[in-house]
Amino acid sequence: MPLLSALALNPTVAALSAGAALAYAVLAWAHQRLSALQARAVMASAWLLHALVLVISLFEQPARFGFAPALSVTGWLVLTVYAIESRLFPQLRARWTLAILGMLVVVLAAIFPGTHYPALRSVWLPLHWALGIASYGLITAAVVHAWLMQRAEKAMRQGITPDTAMPLLTLERLTFRFVGAGFVLLSATLLAGWYFSEVFADHFIWNHKTVFSILSWLTMGVLLLGRWQLGWRGRTAVRTLYLAAGFLLLGYVGSRFVLEVILHRS
Repeated sequence: MPLLSALALNPTVAALSAGAALAYAVLAWAHQRLSALQARAVMASAWLLHALVLVISLFEQPARFGFAPALSVTGWLVLTVYAIESRLFPQLRARWTLAILGMLVVVLAAIFPGTHYPALRSVWLPLHWALGIASYGLITAAVVHAWLMQRAEKAMRQGITPDTAMPLLTLERLTFRFVGAGFVLLSATLLAGWYFSEVFADHFIWNHKTVFSILSWLTMGVLLLGRWQLGWRGRTAVRTLYLAAGFLLLGYVGSRFVLEVILHRS
């Protein structure tokens, strides 16, 4: 969809998206020059504007959704997790990385607002979508923590004080907690998808989204089993997590990107 056409769909959302992207950009560009209080204020402003964009976009009529709004919701959930976690672990520093992430997903959702969805066939279908998006958010949070863990480990090997300032064991424990929670929610998402397929189609629907989601679920199951039985950690665990996240990304975002951007289909 052309940029001007996308922005013209909802001028209010376009203005709020511009404000959120600008706030994220300021935080990413000037985070080292801002005091802790100023950085928190800018982050809170960006987070709030981002939330308003999501609320207005997701509840407008007719409803629109697609790969970019899914990424936008996921990014906002990750930022929400960080906001809570940074209160519990003040030494956790990932503000610059998350500001870049927030800016990118807001801009993408403004350019590609998604396609119209037909009337819901069940009032419970939003539960299936909410579970799926929540699992995306938790698994993305796990990936961010795994990346921070790798960066801290590399810095320690080079004799540099890690800028996360968090013990590796703490980062590792948090990573696997997010993996476990994401695995539970993804399991619930797949079960809900199976149930709705049986109710509305009389059979389980096999498509790209289903196959990649199941591959992600199996990979995360192997990761958790390897951690529990074999004590997997370090590169083996991180690479397995990245593989599971890659499958999950291809499951919905990848397939919707192909349909919306390449094939121009809803």
